[in-house]
Amino acid sequence: MRSFSNLWFWIALAVMWSTVNHWVLGVPYDMILRARRAKGETGQDFEDLVRINVNRILLIAEESGVLLVGFASFMLTALVLLGFVYDREFAQALVLLGTPMTLVAWLVVRTARAIRARDLHGPDLVKRLSRHRVMTQVIGIISLFITAMWGMLQNFSSSALGG
Repeated sequence: MRSFSNLWFWIALAVMWSTVNHWVLGVPYDMILRARRAKGETGQDFEDLVRINVNRILLIAEESGVLLVGFASFMLTALVLLGFVYDREFAQALVLLGTPMTLVAWLVVRTARAIRARDLHGPDLVKRLSRHRVMTQVIGIISLFITAMWGMLQNFSSSALGG
């Protein structure tokens, strides 16, 4: 279960962050760019899709949020213990994948609440989603850096030990 020396782990990590950065609150980023430039039906379709996704996200957060937070906390705690106390590399890899995704999930709910509370439309909505994407990219860059450093440390230490 060598994760950090496995090419599939790094491919999964790249696909995960690419997908998270492309789909901003369930809206493809190219649609946000088109909405920034265009008016009329394209802008209305964009706002409808955002409204649908905001309502869906907030419904899930309000109805199941406590259970989801509890389950995620339990899983991350178990993975941290397995990975860093019991030195299981696969669990370490899952922690390095899952922890930043919990930050992104919190950011998604926060952005959805702000969109609903401020009743954002048009350029203000595009600006808010663009800001959300930048924050997600910052989380991704920090996460990729930490994961790469930890992975190199694991690979160097296992090769030094002859493993």
